[in-house]
Amino acid sequence: MEKRRVLITGMGTVNPLGHDLPRTWQAAREGVCGVGPITQYDCSAQKVHLAAEVKDWDPAAALAGRDHRHMSRFIQLAVASAQEAVADSGIDLERLDRTRCGVIVSSGVGGISITEKEQIRCAQKGFDRANPYYIPTTIANMGAGLIAIAFGFQGMCTCPVTACAGGTNAVGDAFRYIRDGYGDVMLCGGAEAAITPLSIGGFTSMRALHVGDDPDSASVPFDARRSGFVMGEGAGVLLLEEYEHAMARGAKVYAEVVGYGATCDAYHMTAPAPDSEGGARAMAQALADAGVAPEQVGYINAHGTSTQLNDSGETAAIKTVFGPHAYQLAVSSTKSMTGHMLGAAGAMEAIFTAMALHDGFLPATIHYQEKDPACDLDYVPNQGRETQVEYALSNSLGFGGHNACVLLKKWEG
Repeated sequence: MEKRRVLITGMGTVNPLGHDLPRTWQAAREGVCGVGPITQYDCSAQKVHLAAEVKDWDPAAALAGRDHRHMSRFIQLAVASAQEAVADSGIDLERLDRTRCGVIVSSGVGGISITEKEQIRCAQKGFDRANPYYIPTTIANMGAGLIAIAFGFQGMCTCPVTACAGGTNAVGDAFRYIRDGYGDVMLCGGAEAAITPLSIGGFTSMRALHVGDDPDSASVPFDARRSGFVMGEGAGVLLLEEYEHAMARGAKVYAEVVGYGATCDAYHMTAPAPDSEGGARAMAQALADAGVAPEQVGYINAHGTSTQLNDSGETAAIKTVFGPHAYQLAVSSTKSMTGHMLGAAGAMEAIFTAMALHDGFLPATIHYQEKDPACDLDYVPNQGRETQVEYALSNSLGFGGHNACVLLKKWEG
């Protein structure tokens, strides 16, 4: 079967840097830090006081005409981001064959804030008095489901739940769905809203989160000072479109998706395999899928969580795949700005990667100060860089040993 070409023709996001794509990308270009004190609940009795929250966002205004009251926060973020992606694409919904349009949107923990509140309420009032909207507002697939309902997309609609790799799996799976002829248009990405007492407490007890109170020293990927990630929240949605379908309507194009790799470490619940061997295979698969040589890649948006094991392991994996060329690559972690958005991270980072190719600008790893001998690549420290790149990778590595990588190509028109 002939492989069809797949283009990114629309993008939307609500995240710690901004409430839409233009403001988000401008903030990323400027190296804005989205980390700050937690305001969504009283965290004074907990060790972690920082997170990368979506700030001053009104779901009622963003979702005018849609019943946001029956959506948990992650669903609100997902639907709002999808609305922007569709509007940004300029696609005419009335002219689409909706049976060939689908949705793949990830979430790691879904509506966990609703679960926490309902557990407390029902423990007092009785569990048979649970809110009838509890289940449909919490299950992780409902972001994808309500996006499909909003736009009448009747093709495949699903939700990869692969922890921190989910957003990238969503983009990669949507790419394959179009490339292999099953559909023409896909909305894909991820959404997460896990800044809650239980989520923060759970990651804290695993010693996965940074526990300091200085936002400028909290999320510091690849830096020797790193001591854990910072929880982020938000959503990112991309509209992928088959090449001929996009060209027929004169669509603008951000970038082309050309390769996808997905592997499993099959090693440990939370720790990556030594030297991130599974992550290396995912990157190699994405390159092979596209028929692209390692030397053709100029930029990697790294998983880069600001944890000891991830950052050194991902660096080793990049060296495994790229050999001496690893030292010619630019590698940055935008989690230094957004925090770790879990199931939405890969989608947000695919958006940043597409914009890096489109604008010829590589976002920085901000707050980088102290070199680590185990992390010795070019991490675009502190200042973004005007650089034209033909191919760029976006990496995601998740608990459970999930690894995913998408390869994007600059659109030449």
